[in-house]
Amino acid sequence: MAHSPPNDSDPKKSDAGAAGDPAAEGNTPAQGVAEDGARTVHDVIAALQAEATDFKDKWLRAHAEIENIRKRSEREREETAKYAVTRLARDIVTVGDNFQRAISAVPADAAESDPALKSFLEGVTLTERELLNALERHGIKRQEAMHEPFNPHLHQAVMEIPRSDVPEGTVVQVFQSGFMIEDRVLRPAMVAVAKGGPKLPPTDGSGPVTPPANENAPQ
Repeated sequence: MAHSPPNDSDPKKSDAGAAGDPAAEGNTPAQGVAEDGARTVHDVIAALQAEATDFKDKWLRAHAEIENIRKRSEREREETAKYAVTRLARDIVTVGDNFQRAISAVPADAAESDPALKSFLEGVTLTERELLNALERHGIKRQEAMHEPFNPHLHQAVMEIPRSDVPEGTVVQVFQSGFMIEDRVLRPAMVAVAKGGPKLPPTDGSGPVTPPANENAPQ
C-alpha cells in the first residue's frame, strides 16, 4: 500500500515551526546575552570608578591629617626644647636676685672709701654679669623695666607712688627684675608706678595701663 508524502503546507506544522524559529522572534539568544553583558561591564566600570574616587578622597584626607600631626609634633618638640628649663630657670633667677640685693645694699661712697668693700662689690657684680650671660645663652633675658610705661603683660604693679614729674603709669621703682624665656614671660617684674603725673599719649590699645595698685610693697 503506497504512502502519501508529507504535506509541507500543513498550517499546524507551519505555525509550530514559525513559533519555534528564533529568527521569527526578532532577536537571537546570543544577541540578548551580549546586550546584558555589555550593560553589566558598564555598571562594573562605573562602580570601580566611584570606588577609586572615594579611596582617593580618603587618601588625601588621611595624608593631610598625617601632615598636620607631623607639623604639630615638630612644633611641640621645638617648644619643649625651648621651655624645658622653665622651672629650673625660675629657681636660678631667684637665686640671682641675691646678687642684685647685695650690690644695691652697698652705698657708692662706702665702696669708694673702703678698698676691701670695693673689691668685694666688684666680685659680686662680675658674678652677677656672668650669671646673666649664662642665662642669655639659654634664651633667658632680664627685662629692663625702670622708666618704662607700665605693661600688664610684663610687669606686676604692687604700689603707686605720687609723682608729678613723670607721666602717670611710668615705672619708677623696681622691686624685683622680670625675665623672659624666649618669647614668653618667665617672671614679671614687680614694680611701682607713678600716679598723678601727666597722662601718657594715646596709643593703638597696646600701650601702658595702670592697674589697681597693691599698697603693700613686697617684703
